[in-house]
Amino acid sequence: MTTVVLASGSSIRAKLLRDAGVRFSTKVSKIDEASIIASLKTEKAKPKDVVDLLAEYKAQRVALKYSDAIVIGCDQILVCDKEIYEKAQTLDAARSTLQSLRGKAHQLMSAVVIFEQGKPVWRHMGRAQLVMRDFSDLYLENYIEQNRDTILSSVGCYRLEEEGVQLFSHIQGDYFTILGIPLLEVLGFLRSHGVLKQ
Repeated sequence: MTTVVLASGSSIRAKLLRDAGVRFSTKVSKIDEASIIASLKTEKAKPKDVVDLLAEYKAQRVALKYSDAIVIGCDQILVCDKEIYEKAQTLDAARSTLQSLRGKAHQLMSAVVIFEQGKPVWRHMGRAQLVMRDFSDLYLENYIEQNRDTILSSVGCYRLEEEGVQLFSHIQGDYFTILGIPLLEVLGFLRSHGVLKQ
């Protein structure tokens, strides 16, 4: 049986794959995302290329050690007003992120790159557009206080599967892409490669 490795530390990606019936192990790929993003920004790389490259780097690092496995690398970025956002490191930074997204549309891009026999064999990028409602400052403070344990784990400082859904007035796009992995497409790849039953 083919070994599948998820090159991501994301608990939600792992849960989605597990709940879908995929058997896999998780190996966190340690890359310096901030440096890579900063470098690509100076090169004026397009957001879609940034997220694709991050996913590829993650898969590649793990595939070097697990060349006989199918390695799934994932990444996600948020783009608003042509600016690429990174994960907030503090609650104050989360507040600033949410204030800057409030009342605006932003885009989430979730890329997957899959390695087999140590080489990239498949890639896909999903996009979703989300419109954040113009919530009050009081709501913002309550939201940060009630979700302080989880908001720093997401680039937009929200989890759509939790109270974060209340921040939005409109969402267009695939739910799984928003959560960080274009799951249907990944499952299709795994079926086509005999990992899952047709």
